[in-house]
Amino acid sequence: MPQKNRKTLTLLVNLGTPEAPSASAVRRYLAEFLHDYRVVDLSRWLWCILLHFIILPLRCARVAGNYRKIWLNDGSPLLVYSRNLAERLQHQMPNTQVRLAMRYGQPSIASVLAQFPDLDELTVLPLYPQYSATTTASVFDAVSGYYRKQERIPGIRFIAEYYRSDAWLDAVQSRIQNHWDLHGRGDKLLFSFHGIPERFARRGDPYPQQCRHSAELLAARLQLDPGQWQLTFQSRFGREPWLQPYTDKTLEALARGGLQTVDVVCPGFAVDCLETLEEISVENAHLFKQAGGRQLNYIGALNDEPGHVAALARVLESSTGRAHD
Repeated sequence: MPQKNRKTLTLLVNLGTPEAPSASAVRRYLAEFLHDYRVVDLSRWLWCILLHFIILPLRCARVAGNYRKIWLNDGSPLLVYSRNLAERLQHQMPNTQVRLAMRYGQPSIASVLAQFPDLDELTVLPLYPQYSATTTASVFDAVSGYYRKQERIPGIRFIAEYYRSDAWLDAVQSRIQNHWDLHGRGDKLLFSFHGIPERFARRGDPYPQQCRHSAELLAARLQLDPGQWQLTFQSRFGREPWLQPYTDKTLEALARGGLQTVDVVCPGFAVDCLETLEEISVENAHLFKQAGGRQLNYIGALNDEPGHVAALARVLESSTGRAHD
């Protein structure tokens, strides 16, 4: 518990989102996101040409159209759910200020930290249960980059991952079980995680092992036999090999093999976003049916549900002494 009169901030950080479902807003967002060397590590002179003259002109209108399919009255689902999550966590943790920032887009990490110039202690929780250099380490870069330019630096606690947290595992398990209780259970459960290039893993990124461990822990809690579940990776980009098996190819193969119903859960996403609500629920569901399957049921993210709020509060409370100061 923070000492009396100490100024403390708990910063939740998610990936980010365009400000509107328009091609221009998507272009601004993707330009910032894809300029991050943690995300794309090609030489800048080559990558900038590809990005600004080929990729962005070709992709932005289509991506904006996908965002329009899932856009909520209050904005992007990722922003709405993340903002609600931070607000509800503030009620759960009244002894610290709780704020939300985005790694790309607004509210930026720098803009939020600038509101607290005389902090005594900062706790940073990237909303990625599994660590990856492409996500978690990029948040660390942004936080440390901000403080490199400041005279006063608070004590900083950085929570690098929380996929082994019993509280988080309890919340995901309950989310899956509640879905099954309400909607029935498919023939197989896919744990679909966002992919990264295979060469990142070869360089030492522990992300694939943490995804595997997450799926195994959840499958054990749900008492699933090996044939009842599978780990896959989605959202690959470009032509180089990414982590496999791929979610879309797996779904097509399962349908061609006679599987009629499949449940898909995405435990690497703290809240629902384009990659879950459009890529899984719409695009991959269509692929599954085209290949002969009958029904793909997407099991939603934890979002701003009370169980998620309680789980993150437990993660934060138990981080003292385990996180990196």
